[in-house]
Amino acid sequence: MSLEVPAPAAWQEQIFAVLKEGGVQQVAYVPDAGHAHLIRRVHGDADMRGIVLSTEEEGVATVCGAWLGGQRAVLLMQSSGVGNCINMLSLIENCRFPFLCLVTMRGEWAEFNPWQVPMARATQATLEAMGVRVMRADRPEDVAETVAAGFDAAFGAGEAVAVLLSQRLIGRKKWEGER
Repeated sequence: MSLEVPAPAAWQEQIFAVLKEGGVQQVAYVPDAGHAHLIRRVHGDADMRGIVLSTEEEGVATVCGAWLGGQRAVLLMQSSGVGNCINMLSLIENCRFPFLCLVTMRGEWAEFNPWQVPMARATQATLEAMGVRVMRADRPEDVAETVAAGFDAAFGAGEAVAVLLSQRLIGRKKWEGER
């Protein structure tokens, strides 16, 4: 499979700037092409630690542990990983941890993989059912402001927040040899 993603866009660098300015020290993630630029930037920054996960629910516990240890952390995942987190999200609500998750969406726009579509339809409702406030960025010019608002709601007001980054932002994936 190849990925048609343009060179890092301004909005991708703006997400890194929001996290950096906000003092985020840990970024937990399951590898995802939609977050690739941010992941590279995190690993290249001496003040941040990128934590590779086996599965997304590990990230919920990781960001909670970071908070208990006095650090700010953010979880990065793809929409298909939200379903893996349902039970662990009860930790956020019951213990009242601040929580910020950035979710790249699949299954919405120009999707070639039908397995991505059901979770895309359920992502927002699933997060909301577990007490997570959902914000969404569909246009490049809205990303920085939306991520900053989510950051403030999580780390200022102590809320659980997920920012959904539209599939239009991350680009279209295609299978090799697709016609």
